[in-house]
Amino acid sequence: MKHSVLLDTSFFIRLLNDDDSLHINAVGYYRYFLENEIVLKVSTITVAEYCVLGKIEDLPLKNIQILPFNLKEAEKTGEFAKILFRENKISAESLSPRAIIPNDSKLFAQADSDKNITYFITSDIRSKKTLALLKKETSPKFEIISIDIPYTETFGILDL
Repeated sequence: MKHSVLLDTSFFIRLLNDDDSLHINAVGYYRYFLENEIVLKVSTITVAEYCVLGKIEDLPLKNIQILPFNLKEAEKTGEFAKILFRENKISAESLSPRAIIPNDSKLFAQADSDKNITYFITSDIRSKKTLALLKKETSPKFEIISIDIPYTETFGILDL
């Protein structure tokens, strides 16, 4: 089985901005994934988030598989959102007539539904907290990689 990683919007923001304090870390991860044949994946949800302030042609999509958000992930998102709403003590009344589901729930559902995704890479602190809440009631099969930590430290590589 080939491992793969789901790339978050915050990862692309750092990767594509030379002036960002985490740019070097993002580039290091990107290079590491490519060199080690870890498949890079991006959700159409992430592309939509990025396109709010960026352009699709800025994204390095040549080396990345695009994942559409489909019915299977939608169902899993509902399950995840229910857990997160409960853990965050959001009342049923405040979810009516229509619940607005955070994109992390959707992205986590995609990561969990894809049998090859082992990592979700981000710089968003809230993503780690959200995953910790999910783990109270379910067992997502992926882990979060924070680009605050260099890839050499994450993967135990000597940077010689």
